[in-house]
Amino acid sequence: MLHTTAYGLALLLDLLVLFVGARFLVQPRAAASGYGVPAKQDGDAAYLEIKGVRDAVSGIVGLALLAFAGASAEAWFMLATALAPLGDTVIVLRNGGTRAAAFGIHFATAVAVLASAALLFAV
Repeated sequence: MLHTTAYGLALLLDLLVLFVGARFLVQPRAAASGYGVPAKQDGDAAYLEIKGVRDAVSGIVGLALLAFAGASAEAWFMLATALAPLGDTVIVLRNGGTRAAAFGIHFATAVAVLASAALLFAV
């Protein structure tokens, strides 16, 4: 049961970040609004697309680690990756985003990623 839960949560989180990356590539301004800090209409969309590529790559790396390297490697990846949503929490708060977006989206994601790491270490 623990094995299934650990791998299932890791798979879900990897696919989620891959989806977020794809959304930043396909609908960058809508994705930025969902992030918690809307992009300016006259701003440079390239930076939003860069975020999309990086998020998508993170999801792919996570999936590859899970499939080919196992739980321990994925656990270390998740532990390091948790820094991204923690940083996102601060970015949203410092740039006029709502506390609901900062904590309800980004901080909650960091907690889920850390929980995933803990489960994977326990497997």
